[in-house]
Amino acid sequence: MRKIDNNSSFFTLYSSFIRIFATENCKAMESRSLVTIANHSREKIEYLIRMAQEFEKHPNRRLLEGRIVATLFFEPSTRTRLSFETAANRLGAKVIGFADPKVTSGTKGETLKDTIMMVSNYADIIVMRHYLEGAAQYASEVSPVPIVNAGDGANQHPSQTMLDLYTIYQTQGTLENLNIYLVGDLKYGRTVHSLLTAMRHFNPTFHFIAPDELAMPEHYKMYCREKGIKYVEHQDFDADTIAGADILYMTRVQRERFTDLDEYERVKDRYLLSRAMLSKAKPNMKILHPLPRVNEIEYSIDDTPYAYYFQQARNGLYARQAILCDTLGITLDDIINDKTIIS
Repeated sequence: MRKIDNNSSFFTLYSSFIRIFATENCKAMESRSLVTIANHSREKIEYLIRMAQEFEKHPNRRLLEGRIVATLFFEPSTRTRLSFETAANRLGAKVIGFADPKVTSGTKGETLKDTIMMVSNYADIIVMRHYLEGAAQYASEVSPVPIVNAGDGANQHPSQTMLDLYTIYQTQGTLENLNIYLVGDLKYGRTVHSLLTAMRHFNPTFHFIAPDELAMPEHYKMYCREKGIKYVEHQDFDADTIAGADILYMTRVQRERFTDLDEYERVKDRYLLSRAMLSKAKPNMKILHPLPRVNEIEYSIDDTPYAYYFQQARNGLYARQAILCDTLGITLDDIINDKTIIS
């Protein structure tokens, strides 16, 4: 591959190429990198859920003692970075990295490739968040150690999806035949894009609730049609619209994704969930949110039985412990038979 720098136009083109030509059956490379959840089979997803269940029982272990986990966050993060670092620490690994790209050699003009190659000299695995779509895929192709995509622009967020899947299974007792309502920023929301591709194995019905400006991108709707995933589009957001939801997945309108701030102002408060809107909700319905929350969910909802977003965030620890172990070649049997558990 030709040498490139951190040029956004390249990554936009690169990401488009990946969307068009990558399928869930392709293998991007021989390593165990996690770039997209679209590569995971039903069996793999269920396997990782079982691993997460084991870590929820006993999160403190020494399975990764002697390993180094590098966390490279070129874009702000709280939950993802802290949960990955906590996951590594609770497994006995050491953590290196940065949360502010301004303190790196990138400010001196170092390319992403050179940063990845340099850090790979010091770490066994790299967890990377980047603001450009396609950056994680590119990093996985040049890195000699596995890459875990912690979010690349508006593209994918596979580790968030694993904790979402674990949470859905935890609250519903199944992943099969669920009505999942995705609300808000469906255009730039990488969490909903990843969830959509992961749920293809489980016969969901999706309901997309968004204004035209933030509608689910056409290539994801095409993906649904190709995979036989049922979906319905709505613009209304009221008690009647969401009455059939098993999972109500709220999202924040992401100011940082907008180049036109006037457009952001027009849509930022379009869909706000109030307590009154839950009057017709199913008893099993749970409200999820990848967080941070701005004002999409009324605070009075927090103490209702429907609110599950803080438990969802907690599940990020167990899901990311599973991802780190799986990516580094540790099996479910290794975890079940582990003698390094710390009480």
